[in-house]
Amino acid sequence: MIDHRKLGRELELFHSDPLAGAGLPIWLPAGAAARHAVEEYIREEERRAGYQHVYSPPVAKRQLYELSGHLPHFAEDMFPLMRLSPDDEFALRPALCPHHALVYRSRGRSYRDLPLRIAELGGMYRAERSGVLGGLSRVRSIWLNDGHNFCPLDRAGEEVAAVLEMIQRAHAALGVRPAGFRLSLRGAGDKYVDNPPMWKRTEDVLRGVLKDLCVSYVEAPDEAAFYGPKIDVQVVDAAGREMTLSTVQLDFHQAARFDLSYVDRDGERRRPVIVHRSVVGSMERLFAYLVEVHEGAFPAWFAPVQLEILPVGDVAVDHFSRAAIAAGLRAEVSWEGTLAARVRAAAKRKVPFVAVIGAREAAANNVSLRIRNGGEHPLPAPEALTRISAATHPPLDKAVGGGGGPLGPPAAGAAPGAVS
Repeated sequence: MIDHRKLGRELELFHSDPLAGAGLPIWLPAGAAARHAVEEYIREEERRAGYQHVYSPPVAKRQLYELSGHLPHFAEDMFPLMRLSPDDEFALRPALCPHHALVYRSRGRSYRDLPLRIAELGGMYRAERSGVLGGLSRVRSIWLNDGHNFCPLDRAGEEVAAVLEMIQRAHAALGVRPAGFRLSLRGAGDKYVDNPPMWKRTEDVLRGVLKDLCVSYVEAPDEAAFYGPKIDVQVVDAAGREMTLSTVQLDFHQAARFDLSYVDRDGERRRPVIVHRSVVGSMERLFAYLVEVHEGAFPAWFAPVQLEILPVGDVAVDHFSRAAIAAGLRAEVSWEGTLAARVRAAAKRKVPFVAVIGAREAAANNVSLRIRNGGEHPLPAPEALTRISAATHPPLDKAVGGGGGPLGPPAAGAAPGAVS
């Protein structure tokens, strides 16, 4: 069975150290390089879709999470409060949405500002029990690709549909295996906001979006966020199991809690609704999934090292190496060991392109280019760099069909998505 923890150690992607603590992984240079490439891709997708990016602190005063409802409804999943003085208590945030509500209310808003799409790749913290922690799939320090779209009620369905299409584009680019959609609804008990009319309205909007997109889905009671229902985009992992990476949630609750408003065309003050969304979920869960699905052989655009240069003998490769780096490639030069040993080492590290340069190649400004899954090609050095650059460019121009696409219904009992 493929295990991202074993591959993560072999490929030196991340490290867990008892001194750091369970569920608090350290991303090593190779893992950080792959993660950075994915983060850049997602930020650019969001920018093109009209999102504005922000930074917010991963800690805030207790009163913020009381106002948002996290302390009343989510306290058992939060770390204990930190008291600096009797009147000054802080909490590590369990979600980013309270801070994004503060972004919205940092100034007055009119209908012309909406929809306001705010995005952030930020840290949040969950007090997960030690027995459920493992690798990157279940952690206490979570870096979430999060976003909140503040919009009028009559635009909510449109915003949700656009998010679902963005999720499908990102999943296709990353090599994620789709499974279907799940509509996560509230259950019984006091962990959910007690407002039945609000729940009915939000559930009706999400059902309408799924119906308009002509996709099948299953309903999952007791899997909603505490403030509203959500659409979970289900995927299949390397073992054929279903899980959630991406979610879209509809929230009528927190806008009222934070007294958010905008001025409409008639000068009347209105309440926006909030679409909470995560295109690829947390970086930790995403990479636990990607490592296993790709068996460590990431697509070239987010491979930690895209090009390994292997000199044969005492040949100068500085010019080619600098040209590769200037072209935007993550390139390294390997000198130690025999050529055969270095080729094997590059294959073990799943490097997509290897350039062998001996005296004959150097004299002619050529390279012998070895492709991870497809043979060896003698090429002029500039042409080799052009080909590699084309193959390693983030797939921002690629898109899948709008709406739902050919996704089947997910099975019951899939893991719930994160609360945002």
